[in-house]
Amino acid sequence: MRSVVATDIIAASKFNRFHILVFLWCFYAIAFDGYDIAMYGVGLPWMIDEWDLTSIQAGAVGSYSLFGMMMGALILAPIADKYGRKNVLVICMILFSVFTLGAGIAPNLTWFTVMRFIAAIGMGALMPNVISLMTEYSPKQNRAIIVAAMYCGYSIGGIMASLVGMYVIPYTDWRVLYFIGILPLLTLPIFMKQFPESLSYYLAKKEIGKVVEILNKVKPEGDFRETDDFRLNAVQEGKGSPVKKLFTNKRAFSTISIWGAVFCTLMMAYGLNTWLPKMMQDSGFSITSSLSFNLVLCLGQIGGSLVGGYYAGKMGHRKILVTLFLLGAVTFVALSATTNIVGVYVLMFVGGACTVGAMNLANPYITEYYPREIRTTGMGYSQAIGRIGSILAPILIAFLLSTGMNPRVAFATFALPSIIAAIGYILVQEKHGSFDRVVKKDNEEVESEKTVTI
Repeated sequence: MRSVVATDIIAASKFNRFHILVFLWCFYAIAFDGYDIAMYGVGLPWMIDEWDLTSIQAGAVGSYSLFGMMMGALILAPIADKYGRKNVLVICMILFSVFTLGAGIAPNLTWFTVMRFIAAIGMGALMPNVISLMTEYSPKQNRAIIVAAMYCGYSIGGIMASLVGMYVIPYTDWRVLYFIGILPLLTLPIFMKQFPESLSYYLAKKEIGKVVEILNKVKPEGDFRETDDFRLNAVQEGKGSPVKKLFTNKRAFSTISIWGAVFCTLMMAYGLNTWLPKMMQDSGFSITSSLSFNLVLCLGQIGGSLVGGYYAGKMGHRKILVTLFLLGAVTFVALSATTNIVGVYVLMFVGGACTVGAMNLANPYITEYYPREIRTTGMGYSQAIGRIGSILAPILIAFLLSTGMNPRVAFATFALPSIIAAIGYILVQEKHGSFDRVVKKDNEEVESEKTVTI
């Protein structure tokens, strides 16, 4: 009987049609996360006019939905490690689509806020599950760039929302942004048929037929059969709460450092996504021009993800992350003092690379830090803590703007969380991480025995 370590096969595999299918569905799913966050900021100027909102009210509504995301990450992410990541993704898409449509038909602010909160619960669990699955099914040798490219879907979603705001809303209504949110529900049957569940889930449930089917797609020449002995790469860490395991085996200090870094990153990312169009409009730009800055920000996010992902694969994630966050601090200070329009566009592009672009690189780094058996929990809880920063950001910026502060000067406040995020990643103790490594063994590439594969 042949003994097969399933996760080693994937780590040492070559990128093929199976990986492309997983990539495209993850890209598609994460695009609606980016769209969800951007559409509130894009539609906000029109909402303020229709419902006569104050800056504090607008910021509070943004924070309520982000609180829903935190709840989703706390509740649904740990469930995914036990009941399947694909299953939780299905729940996420249903919640997002149905209640985003509900927000689009809201007759008043209260109804809108409740709908946004419930939809956000789904979005809160989507990100950690998509990242965990894409990381699990990516070949190790080019995992960094694959996950970074997948996460560009987040920025594509933001670009789509900006384009709708620039070219569709002026001729229709801001609610069309929310009507588009029904798309994931319409495509859900195809997703359920084509998208694979986590290998660790199949192995835990002893669904060997599914494991064989996937491995034969990953490595057709392997000729895997149900009679093979599919085993794990290393001994599990034992039974117990996945959350508790985030602090065992000398991971506690690094877990806290990661949480602090993610807190600051999401504070910057969601603060910009919520308020950028309105801040630029208050700085004297037309509403269409204000949305163009949001478009440039999203393009910068893509550039930072792809270029950063390429160099992360060669130099290591941490060096690139620290560099981007420190560059971001300088960028935001410069942005607060720059009046040249070309300079503002350039700095906005760099700002996107150093916020969401850096976040896209940080997510696979965090995912790989934890053993596979708790990766979704590790990612989910870091996102949940980070959501506290994202919740605070809209209301804090609203408070600053309500004091009469020049909107451009407010950009300088993003420099502090950028520096703290850089320090957070510097403090991560990588030697206690589970980072997958590929080594040579019997003339084949496999993952090292350090990796925990469930």
